[in-house]
Amino acid sequence: MNIEVKKQNRRKFIAWGIASATIFSAVKFIFPSKKKETIKMLTQDGKLVEVAIASLPKKKKKISNKELQNWIKN
Repeated sequence: MNIEVKKQNRRKFIAWGIASATIFSAVKFIFPSKKKETIKMLTQDGKLVEVAIASLPKKKKKISNKELQNWIKN
């Protein structure tokens, strides 16, 4: 009878462990972390600045090699 009680206790312990892990992981999806409102970028002269995400264009365009070379020379 003692062995049956130990098995039930183990099962309860494992079940509670799985349930608590599920709850803790679900909280992450229910309450997502807040996004940063600024990002760090380099200027042409090599200074690090923080820029608001709202001021960046939504649609990104690729830079050409010529534009990159002109940017580096400046």
